Order: sequence, then C-alpha cells, then structure tokens
Amino acid sequence: MSGFPRSTRRLRAPRWLRRLGASLLIGGQAMSAMAKGQINFNDLTLQLQEAGPGSFLIVFITALAAGTVFNIQVAAELTKQGAGSTVGGLLALGLSREIAPLLTATLLTGKVATAYAAELGTMKVTEQIDAITMLRTDPVQFLVVPRVLAMVVMAPVQCLLFFWVGIWSGQVSSTLLYNIPPTVFWNSVRTWMEPDDLPSMLLKAVVFGLLIAVIACGWGLTTKGGPKEVGTTTTGAVVMILVTVALVDALLTKLLFA
Repeated sequence: MSGFPRSTRRLRAPRWLRRLGASLLIGGQAMSAMAKGQINFNDLTLQLQEAGPGSFLIVFITALAAGTVFNIQVAAELTKQGAGSTVGGLLALGLSREIAPLLTATLLTGKVATAYAAELGTMKVTEQIDAITMLRTDPVQFLVVPRVLAMVVMAPVQCLLFFWVGIWSGQVSSTLLYNIPPTVFWNSVRTWMEPDDLPSMLLKAVVFGLLIAVIACGWGLTTKGGPKEVGTTTTGAVVMILVTVALVDALLTKLLFA
C-alpha cells in the first residue's frame, strides 16, 4: 500500500458543466412552478416589458438590415442569372428556417439574458437570495419563473416581428435596387414557403427563449465570490447560451426540415 499516494484528489466536473446541470434543475423547478400556477405576476409584467417592447427597436433595426443585406448579396446574382423571380421565396425560406429565430435569439441574449444573469448574480453575491430564502420564499418561484415565462412568451413574438420586417425590407430593396415587381416578389414567397415553415420557426423561437432564460438565470443563481464575479457570470452565461442555441438549432433543423 505504500506505493499509493497518501491522498488523492476527487475528480470533479468542470465548473461550466456543473453550472449547466444546476441551470437545468432550476429550469425544471421553474416549469413545475408554472404548471402549478405559482407565478409572481407583478414581476412578470416587468419582465414582459423588458423582453418585449423594451427590445422591439433593436429587433426591428436588425431585421430591416438583414432583409436588405440579403438582397445585396443574393438578389444581385440571381438577377444576373435571370432568376430574379425567386428572390422572395429564397428570402422567406432563409428567414423563417434559420435567420429569424437565430438572430432573434442572439439579440435577446445580448439584450435580456445579460440583464438576467447580472441581476441575479448581483443578488446572489450580496446575499439577497439568502434573505429571500430566510423569508420562506422560493427564489426560483419568485425570481426565475417570471423571467422564464416572459422569454417563452416574447421570443416567438420578437421572432415573428423579425420575419415580417425582414420580408418587407427585402421586398422594398429588391424593387428599388433590382426592379423586381412587388407582385413577383410576393408570389415567389407564397410559392416557396411550406405551410409548416412559420409554425416551425415559432417553435424554434420558443425553445430558444426557454434556453436563454434558464441558462441566464441558472448562471446568475450559481454565482460565487464577490461583485467581480458578476461580470464573469454574465460573460459565461452569454457564451453558454450561444453555444447551446447553436447545437439545439442544428438538432431542430434536422427534426423539422430534414
């Protein structure tokens, strides 16, 4: 036995993996509380405002640019090849299947998830979470449920706004820049899009919204250390959300459109 070291270090999973597991548990608790109707409606109103109207402008501007940039990159080449009549359909498919849900999720991550992680992280390191627990109030029910519910409701709304603004800007730019008649553009949209494209887009948005809220809140509630850790928590939450959304998007794309 003398050949063995006197002490061995316990193998521990990386911190990001432990935090991800804790986030999933927190998300499960939040879903259970929502199913039981345990919702803090006062905070829910504030979170709906943050995830909805408070983020409309950035979604609108980005969608406006996305539809126009698509035409600059794609419509010019298609017009040269005599396929200008397909511009509307290609833009509609690209927006509904990938661009709208992914860019909406990215924008909400930068605008809303960072706020969630920073707020809850600050409350954790300043022991406000402990105070809530001492008052016999469930912090998940009080803090996480309104944020998760707000994102699940508002993410598809924002995604639909992104889609329609992107389509509209694409039509206007294709008409002004490449002389594609509006009727040709919209006929292409109707011809190319499948009946389940919009429902699939909204389903992606709901899943992404759920992931964004759960990971952001989970990272915030698992913050350790002093105030300096809040910044690290916020950055870590954003990175994990973007990676997770990308992986889940690949899976959903395979299931919905393969």
